[in-house]
Amino acid sequence: MDPAKASATATGVAVARGAHRCCDHAPWVLDDPFALQLAGPRWAEIQSASEAAFPEAALRQSRASVVARSRYAEDRLVSGGFRQYVILGAGLDSFAWRRADLIGWLRLFEVDHPASQSWKRDRITELNLPVRDGHVFAPVDFETEPLRDALTRAGLDWSQPVFFSWLGVLIYLTPEAITATLNTVSRSGAGSEIVLSYDAPDAFLDDTAREMVKIEARQLAAVGEPYRTRMSPAQAETLIESAGLEVAEHLAPQALYDRYFTERSDGLRPSTAERLIAARTG
Repeated sequence: MDPAKASATATGVAVARGAHRCCDHAPWVLDDPFALQLAGPRWAEIQSASEAAFPEAALRQSRASVVARSRYAEDRLVSGGFRQYVILGAGLDSFAWRRADLIGWLRLFEVDHPASQSWKRDRITELNLPVRDGHVFAPVDFETEPLRDALTRAGLDWSQPVFFSWLGVLIYLTPEAITATLNTVSRSGAGSEIVLSYDAPDAFLDDTAREMVKIEARQLAAVGEPYRTRMSPAQAETLIESAGLEVAEHLAPQALYDRYFTERSDGLRPSTAERLIAARTG
């Protein structure tokens, strides 16, 4: 993987998280003061390009979804009292610094492609951000190494409960690759859990989300990163259950709005393009 390509999606997500602080009203659904620092000095250029390419309503909904999915995953992580946290496709996630109070008591494993992770670690060094004991980087090239082997090498204790988050990734993967990862999760210690996001087909989207998806799909296909998997809610649940996991909660966009957005004064709401599922080992 080209490091430039490896960083493109991660940077875009970080800019969306940082833009929530800059463009939307407080209280923030997720307060991420590190996002724009990690994205680097080009963040303003990336934000401007997004504003030129997408309708404002679509951009607002997209960044609402980005912050809400992380907030939801982290709420479940903390409320469940998990001591091992694996972020699959970690990108420029800043949990290690936003929740530094948990690192050490909780072991954090960041999983990403080696090119993406190397680029992030360079950013961490440039910013002089601390890497504490209990914060582990686990580079994985899924074409050459199984996820379980990489996490075992990184020190994950498979006999104990693990919390996985897998956000904004499934749309780029084949159903076979998704199933392989879910099978690994299902073999974790009793009480383990995963929160994942998936993208629904056009029939489940409103006009704003359909326009966003149409533009984004065209852009990503042009750089060789096409959409691969979009699923109906029923298909998503079937995929998860076929891997031996039990669906604990399945949030439609309205449910996510009801949980995190109802008291806001700026009318912000998540996109109908993406949905969230929490699943647990049996």
